[in-house]
Amino acid sequence: MTATVKGPASYFPSIEKKYGRPIAEWKDLIHSSPLTKHMELVNWLKAEHGLGHGHANALVAHTLAERSDN
Repeated sequence: MTATVKGPASYFPSIEKKYGRPIAEWKDLIHSSPLTKHMELVNWLKAEHGLGHGHANALVAHTLAERSDN
């Protein structure tokens, strides 16, 4: 029995399919950005990389949560 993925990670399969990049690559972009605030990063992904708001928000939320866990 597989657990259902919830939260921001539930968007990952559709992000990879729609934008053609693996999630690790998106996370690397977020980590390498000089921006640090959630909405700044969301707006940057939308403006510079053409992501929709929900997808950008999910990537940023998940990536920043990992960053705070370390």
